[in-house]
Amino acid sequence: MRLQEYLNEVTKIVLLEPDEERALWIGLKQRGEMDCRRRLIEQYQPLVVKALSRWRGSNEALLMDLVQEGTIGLIEAVENFDPDRGVAFSLYAIHRIRGRMLNYLEKENKTRQLSLDTPCTEAEGMTVADTLADLALPVAEIAEQNFLLEQMRYAMDRLPLKERLALSGVLLEEREPGQVASSLQISPSHLSRLQKQGIRRIRGMLSRLMGELKKI
Repeated sequence: MRLQEYLNEVTKIVLLEPDEERALWIGLKQRGEMDCRRRLIEQYQPLVVKALSRWRGSNEALLMDLVQEGTIGLIEAVENFDPDRGVAFSLYAIHRIRGRMLNYLEKENKTRQLSLDTPCTEAEGMTVADTLADLALPVAEIAEQNFLLEQMRYAMDRLPLKERLALSGVLLEEREPGQVASSLQISPSHLSRLQKQGIRRIRGMLSRLMGELKKI
């Protein structure tokens, strides 16, 4: 497969709903279902492209070698990940993927084989750098959307029960505030306070996450 074909396939990936992804992890980790393993690897292929964009000026052959190494890192991450530890898979996997790529470059001594002007074999007048610049952004966005969904779910699950219900009722279930307040047997003003407290907690958790990401 050529680089262009690979990138085109990755852009076709459709985000899983959180419940669908959770079911895949359960199927793989508790029942050893290989189809769940395959789907998780496919779902997170955008992480390989996200890591690949760091070397987007390389020649196509080297980039495809890095795709292969990054995919091995992704497979290892899927096989070794523990979804019960409360760590986002995206954050865990990107280290494995980048590590495999870096190890390959060091082993093959190819870190200097970088050329932003390498022609792309599929598009006249286009370089590999142009191709990655155009396609890495959408697939990276897919990966980041997955990552943010994971983190929001992680943060929501760790809120106190009433704060979680107050937020999910209005924001996720799209119910009227009055209905949510009534179901929780609290006043609308109390509901508003719970929502504000929950949002502050989520912001704090996401802020700490962003701090960790800056270290990567």
